[in-house]
Amino acid sequence: MENRYSRNRIYMTKKEQKQIKDFPILLGGCGIGSVIAECALRFGFENITVVDGDQVEMSNLNRQNYTEQNISESKAMAVEKRLKHINQKAKIVAVDDFLDKENLKHHLQGKRVAINALDFSSDVPLHFDRVCQEQNIPVLHPYNLGWAGLLLVIHPEGLCLQAIQKNIGDFNEVDVVRYASEQMKFCGKPEPWIDEVIEKYQAEKKALPPPQLAVGSWILASMTTHVLFNIATGKRYKIFPEFYLSSLMND
Repeated sequence: MENRYSRNRIYMTKKEQKQIKDFPILLGGCGIGSVIAECALRFGFENITVVDGDQVEMSNLNRQNYTEQNISESKAMAVEKRLKHINQKAKIVAVDDFLDKENLKHHLQGKRVAINALDFSSDVPLHFDRVCQEQNIPVLHPYNLGWAGLLLVIHPEGLCLQAIQKNIGDFNEVDVVRYASEQMKFCGKPEPWIDEVIEKYQAEKKALPPPQLAVGSWILASMTTHVLFNIATGKRYKIFPEFYLSSLMND
């Protein structure tokens, strides 16, 4: 095991470290994706493509992996520059563009896993999942719940998120979070604070993006990297409608 990853010993074998090194990942969306990308790279994933057409804003700095010097820069390019400063030999590809129905298949070529960190401002995130299933690519969906992280994995032969859509019309992050909360209640492990956050968010007078914290970003980065490791090395991982929820609120 090369010196860069010598402290990974015991937690993973030399074979596993080698397995993940060139495992190709597509990361769609460089919001929470900016934090996930760094955690995955430091862990040993050295083949990462990041795609996002957005620019860094001041409001991103409370939870995303950018600095004031990055404001107004391309998110994808800023992520690439940071990752290259960590490991200049890694294969980091940045695409300053929004994923859409026209370019998605192109960006998925050669990838083994995808991370769907896109905003639900359109139906592109759901289209993302469908195309990945057609290409036999598992998809990870990370959600920042402030004091917790929620992660779902769409399997090529499994259900899509639309399976939990109750009403015809818009489908967004709130529907996914509400689903997870209802399932936790069903299992006898309720997280009532999640329902309180949803209620307060929906009661806001203006249409605003969901509230998120840096805490949730770093929890999610760890969770996502762990599941990426399990997928890359052939270990078991939970498949939707199961999910991962890691919360600090009950500690």
